[in-house]
Amino acid sequence: MKYDNNDYEAPFRVAVGLVHWPVLDKAGDMVCTNVTNFDIHDIARACRSFGVEKYYVINRMEEQLMFVSRILDHWKTGFGNKYNPMRATALGMVTPMMTLEKAIADFDPDCHVVATAARDLGDMTQIGFKQLREELLEGKKKSIFLVFGTGFGLHGEAMKHCQYLLEPIKGMSKDDYRHLSVRSAVSICLDRLMGLW
Repeated sequence: MKYDNNDYEAPFRVAVGLVHWPVLDKAGDMVCTNVTNFDIHDIARACRSFGVEKYYVINRMEEQLMFVSRILDHWKTGFGNKYNPMRATALGMVTPMMTLEKAIADFDPDCHVVATAARDLGDMTQIGFKQLREELLEGKKKSIFLVFGTGFGLHGEAMKHCQYLLEPIKGMSKDDYRHLSVRSAVSICLDRLMGLW
């Protein structure tokens, strides 16, 4: 994984997928959420900073994927490219995709797919941040695809494509509050797994 203007190369490959469908709404029903401008930009910048190879924005609605493409065109080839070339560098890794399955196939069909969730899910093989980081650095896992859900989290249909569930992010709040924005969750996960600390 190399970038034209970056000499760092990680010993493993990582992709991030932001899933808008199938995800849950507050009632627990399957829905498709809208793409937000902030999620495209901020997650791309986090991915670029930590050495992620590809960032997939996954939504089954064509008009939503067209919205993503328009934003990317503006920053990669339009006025935005001249105005802020650093933003173009980050957005160069963003790929709109209709389904999680297609995104995984595009990145690496043999990768380890790791779901994330703020809630505890007992029916999947869990993996901790420390263990996953060690396995990446030791070469036990050559490529992983981190899956993040919008709305109220990933639907079970999306989970079917995942082999592992990453432990939830927990802080010191007395009431175990876990309602981070997906942008914050991505940044924390990437720092714990790929940060040079």
